Amino acid sequence: MNNDNRPYVCPAEFSGSLDNPFRRLIHKPGKILSPFIKKGMTVLDLGCGPGYFTGDLANLVGEEGRVIAADLQEKMLDKMALKIKAMGVEKRVESHKCSDDKIGLMKKVDFVLAFWMVHEVPDQPGMFKELRNILNTGGRILVIEPKMHVPSAAFAKTVACSETAGFEIVERPKVVISRSVLLSVKTNK
Repeated sequence: MNNDNRPYVCPAEFSGSLDNPFRRLIHKPGKILSPFIKKGMTVLDLGCGPGYFTGDLANLVGEEGRVIAADLQEKMLDKMALKIKAMGVEKRVESHKCSDDKIGLMKKVDFVLAFWMVHEVPDQPGMFKELRNILNTGGRILVIEPKMHVPSAAFAKTVACSETAGFEIVERPKVVISRSVLLSVKTNK
């Protein structure tokens, strides 16, 4: 927590810790995401940071798909834009700056990636309600949190917030040094 009781948000100055060759040995974006992403999807990379997953998502959705890379920090979005331009996938990616208390996205999406960022959100119930409103029918959310920052009890609270907002657990994929859950909107059975 910061002095003003808000969760700590990794500053853009430390973006190198989020996107570096060592991390590619641990978190292989294609391996983590390919089971969930199909060509032509619209994907929200929520808390995209410097774009560690954004370019790989753009490759997975193909020329007909779209990635919305969303972050609170303009500097992170600038770093992401440089990275995807270097990868040649900038036409598939739309940058979106979130406000301090809302994602603020009006477009519908098929999939949301929230990798190592939900613990930085002060209003998790509000975030999950907002995500439920932008998900297309059959859409899913993959929440992945770092074990070193998010104890199992805190992750259980995050999952409970999602369930209160109308989501249910589809599966718990294995991701190195992380806690993860794949969610979909609850169906009435």
